[in-house]
Amino acid sequence: MTPLNELGATALVARLARGEITAEALARACLERAALREPVVRAFARLEPERVLEAARALERAGARGPLHGLPFGVKDIIDTFDLPTEYGSPIYAGHRPAADAACVALGRGAGALVFGKTVSTEFATHPPGPTTNPHNPAHTPGGSSSGSAAAVADRMLPLALGTQTGGSVIRPAAFCGVVGYKPSFGLLPRTGVKPISDSFDTVGVFARSVEDAALFAAALSGREALRIPASLNAPRLGLCRTPQWPAALPETHKLFDELPRRLVRAGAHVEALELPAAFAPLADLHGTIWDHEIARCLADEHRRHRDRIREPLIAKLDRGRGVTAEAYDGARRAASESRRRLADAMRDFDALVVPSAPGEAPEGLASTGDSVFNRVWTLLHAPCVNVPAGRGPRGLPLGVQVVGRIGDDARVLACAHWIELS
Repeated sequence: MTPLNELGATALVARLARGEITAEALARACLERAALREPVVRAFARLEPERVLEAARALERAGARGPLHGLPFGVKDIIDTFDLPTEYGSPIYAGHRPAADAACVALGRGAGALVFGKTVSTEFATHPPGPTTNPHNPAHTPGGSSSGSAAAVADRMLPLALGTQTGGSVIRPAAFCGVVGYKPSFGLLPRTGVKPISDSFDTVGVFARSVEDAALFAAALSGREALRIPASLNAPRLGLCRTPQWPAALPETHKLFDELPRRLVRAGAHVEALELPAAFAPLADLHGTIWDHEIARCLADEHRRHRDRIREPLIAKLDRGRGVTAEAYDGARRAASESRRRLADAMRDFDALVVPSAPGEAPEGLASTGDSVFNRVWTLLHAPCVNVPAGRGPRGLPLGVQVVGRIGDDARVLACAHWIELS
């Protein structure tokens, strides 16, 4: 029999609803896995087993069964929880205990899910990394900044986890760890109670082991049943887009994108190459201008009062952001807004685009979380994105492809991602 921690969220919800398993039994299975693997993976910033078990028992006593009843989920440590410390990956906030849950956490609890623990974030969801390792090879990065969430789901410690993306912090760690990462359209999931580092880009996202599970989680958190994967799917029209950032792609990604069109066509998709309009080429640089300006203001107090407790390269980013003029910032925002208006037209012949999730496999070493070069443009554009695992690279580490859609067209993007996952 498959251990409970190995099952996905959709299968678990069904078994919990039928009374075949209890929330406590599932929590125990996840805790046993964490006890075995956490010394190597180091996914958690805070994990209290007795609290988890008591919360699971309380769910069973309450009797009410929401759409996520009994499912444990991890919470990235820049997302507030009232009953666990939230330290934002920074020594400045050691032991910090918020008075309230972030909205996304409260909604998860309201749907019957169980907060399992706080997962490691890089410092203020930027740089440098925390201690988390890649579950497939601990000598390699898990990606970031949602490092612990991606690693815990990949290592079967949890079926679901919350993360955030400001540059590439959901899609890239999902690709490196071989799980599904879903960054919704900007604002689809509430970010009240999430430590802000960019008013223009911060987006709450989810990790799961299948697109169907990610859709289940996001639908419950957002109140949008339309996000759930339909029973039948039509073969999609897909635009294969290497993007202006293609020179950063490593050989394994070249090979993947050479083979991918044939695989998708054989499965029934209509696939065409798509080149983005020239106006999209500078967007990755504009993302940097906007984010540098905004993070310097979001972390103005920490920078002013605790500069000596902020590590490189974050301190350099904050210094750089203070030098971005209002004129440069406003100009970058205007260009970003215009590009968002153009996105739907650029995609008019397609249901979704398929683009790289990352340059290649997870890099060796833990000093960096890898390059977000293939993520920043889509974050700037506020587009929904889903990482779909797509095999392994030459070192045996996961590869992923990123499925991107029109702003607000999240249900279609999830459906396309699920179709690709099954092809």
